[in-house]
Amino acid sequence: MTETVSPHRTRDSSAWDSGERLGPDGLAGLQLERLQWTLWHAYDNVPFYRHRFDAAGVHPRDCRTLADLARFPTTTKHDLRDNYPFGMFAVAQDQVRRVHASSGTTGQPTVVGYTQHDLDVWADVVARSIRAAGGRPGHKVHVSYGYGLFTGGLGAHYGAERLGCTVIPASGGMTARQVRIIQDFEPEIIMITPSYMLTLIDEFRRQGIDPRETSLRVGIFGAEPWTSEMRAEIERAAGIDAVDIYGLSEVMGPGVANECVETKDGPHIWEDHFYPEVIDPVTSEVLPDGESGELVFTSLTKEALPIIRYRTRDLTRLLPGTARPGMRRMAKITGRSDDMLVLRGVNVFPTQIEELVVRAEGLSPHFQLVLSRQGRMDHLTVRVEADETTTATQRQTAPSLLVNAIKEAVGVTAEVTIVEPATLERSVGKLQRVVDNRES
Repeated sequence: MTETVSPHRTRDSSAWDSGERLGPDGLAGLQLERLQWTLWHAYDNVPFYRHRFDAAGVHPRDCRTLADLARFPTTTKHDLRDNYPFGMFAVAQDQVRRVHASSGTTGQPTVVGYTQHDLDVWADVVARSIRAAGGRPGHKVHVSYGYGLFTGGLGAHYGAERLGCTVIPASGGMTARQVRIIQDFEPEIIMITPSYMLTLIDEFRRQGIDPRETSLRVGIFGAEPWTSEMRAEIERAAGIDAVDIYGLSEVMGPGVANECVETKDGPHIWEDHFYPEVIDPVTSEVLPDGESGELVFTSLTKEALPIIRYRTRDLTRLLPGTARPGMRRMAKITGRSDDMLVLRGVNVFPTQIEELVVRAEGLSPHFQLVLSRQGRMDHLTVRVEADETTTATQRQTAPSLLVNAIKEAVGVTAEVTIVEPATLERSVGKLQRVVDNRES
């Protein structure tokens, strides 16, 4: 049965896999069965979890309902770092078929491992994600996520192949060459960070090519928080449907959740493999669906690295499913608790500034936040690029307009500096929006 749901896309529910078709009772029963297995697997095979559970006075046999998971302790990135490199693995080394790791730019890298079963599940959920975004067998997928220890490139790659797509493994960088490849190979789908997509759009225009006239029809964007305003800007500039993919290495990689192209109302979580909770980031109390807090995930089917109540630091809320009624959605990530800036007592997230920059007339969406000290006080400078159409009048008026918008919406006073086009460093992967010079 095919139901028309938008003038651009159709929803073919017959193409959904068995996990997507689960009803509430069937899903809850499967989750509990898999959760109980995961808790026993972690307790029996990972000394860290055995000690942590014992210290908290809980045991896998205490999990009789899904609500009982709240009795178990959480896991943090620091726990993975403390057990570097393989201390969190639950299988023998000869069963591990691949390892990935974080960059380690903010400390010891976190290392994750995959059995063959894990790799198969990962490919399945990424394939499901690409299909939810509008991808179909036979489509060409241009992968601009980085390959290597970062999970983005290879996760997208094998998921696209699993769906039956043709993969173009472009990775990040060599932007002019990527534009040429898109022109020549004519992919329908691109998987990329939103900030690097802006860089590609700039390069198309630099080469005299209208990015709206390319073969691209769908962009699957992940690895960074991005706003609805950024989505609208990318869709307008590139003439594509822009959808959100969510994942993180510690839980699996990309493919934990994905937006459906027919609704674009937040990523549906593939709950048959990843059990979500939202907690108060201060008290760790589990919050009811609909309330905002920190997203926590427990893996349900991972063998090599089971993860129990992993604190993602991503701030969101859980909502009922729409395009996939059996799976809950995540509201768009509003920021990360560890990305939050405290400026003169006010909590500031980079995404709040992004919303205002994208709305500003005559400015590009490329910006950078620079923190410094003036005397004893913190000082925020927002550096924003002009674009090719910025008029002299807009260069004069835009700073004060943006200062006022930031003061009104965020509650802090900032300095705004307009810089020349192509001045700020461009991202070929995850973008570092904040430069903190306060310590220096």
